[in-house]
Amino acid sequence: MTINKPIVGITMGDAAGVGPEIILKSFEHDTVHETSRSFVIGDVSILERAKQYTGSTKTIHRIASPAEAQFERDTIDCLDLGLLTADLPLGEVSAQAGDAAFQYLAKAIELANAGEIDAICTAPLNKEALQKGGHMYPGHTEILADLTGTKDYSMMLSAPNLKVIHVTTHVGIVDAIQMITPERVLHVIQLAHDTLKKAGTENPKIAVCGINPHAGENGLFGYGEEEEKVIPAVKQAQQQGIDVQGPLPADTLFFRTVRGDFDIVVAMYHDQGHAPVKVLGLEAGVNITVGLPIIRTSVDHGTAFDIAGTGIADENSLVEALRQAVELAPKRG
Repeated sequence: MTINKPIVGITMGDAAGVGPEIILKSFEHDTVHETSRSFVIGDVSILERAKQYTGSTKTIHRIASPAEAQFERDTIDCLDLGLLTADLPLGEVSAQAGDAAFQYLAKAIELANAGEIDAICTAPLNKEALQKGGHMYPGHTEILADLTGTKDYSMMLSAPNLKVIHVTTHVGIVDAIQMITPERVLHVIQLAHDTLKKAGTENPKIAVCGINPHAGENGLFGYGEEEEKVIPAVKQAQQQGIDVQGPLPADTLFFRTVRGDFDIVVAMYHDQGHAPVKVLGLEAGVNITVGLPIIRTSVDHGTAFDIAGTGIADENSLVEALRQAVELAPKRG
C-alpha cells in the first residue's frame, strides 16, 4: 500500500436510499483502491444488509478511527457510528435516517478539520428526512458551509465536457433573483477561475448566464436584471484579468460550452445549471462544493427511494466523485 494516497471519508448518506449499495459497488472498482485510501463513515449494520442485495463479498471491518482502517481490497472499513439498525425500512422518509445522515457528515467534517482525512465524498441524503431529523438545512452544501464557518461558497457540477458553478442553489426562483447581486456574481466568477487554475487549467475561459431569456436582450425581457446584477460583475472580473464573457443566453450557452468554447458556466439559479448537466446522464455528474476549507465531492443524484434495496443503482457517479476527490485532495508526503 502506498502511504501517500489521499485518505477519503465516504459518508453513507440516507441509509434508506441507494447510498449503501452504491458504496459497496464502488469498492469493486480497482481504481478506488489504486488511487485512494477510502473508508465509510456510517453504520456497519446497514452495509451488512446491503451486501444481501448487491452480492458483495467484501468483509465489513468496523473501526473507531481512521487509524484503525486496513485499506485492503477484500475489506471495506467502516467507522461505525452505531445510529441505525438493519430493520430500517428501505425507500421511506425517516427522521432517524435523516438525523444519521447529518451525523455521518458532521463526523467527516470533524475528521477533515483535524487532518485525519484529506477529502470527503458524500452519498446522497434526503432533504425531507434531514429536516424531519431536526436539521433544517436545504442539503449537504449548506451543512458543510455552516459547520466549517464558510460564508462564501458555491456548488459546482462537473460532467464530461461541462462544468457549471452556481450563484444561487436551493431557493425558489423569486428568492434567487433577489439574492443575485453584483458582489455575489463576481465572487462566483472568482471561485470558478481559482478552482480551475488549481485543477490545472492555465487560463480558464468562463461564461456567465443571463437571468432572463436571451440574457434580457437589451432590456426587452425582465426589468434590467442583467444590467443591474450581472454586467458590473463581469466587467470587474475582466478588469482583474479573468477571461470571462457574459451575460450570455442560457439556451445556447451550454451547447457552446460542451463544444469547447468555454471551460465553465456560471449559472444564476439551480435549474438553469442542473438541468443541462443531468441531460448528460445522472451517472456522469459530480457535485463539488467550492470555497470550503476542506475538499468535498458528491454524487449528483438523489436517494432514489424507488429502487433502494433492488441492487440496480448505478455506482459510477460515486466512483467519479471519488476520483475527483483524490484529484483535488492535498497530497501527503
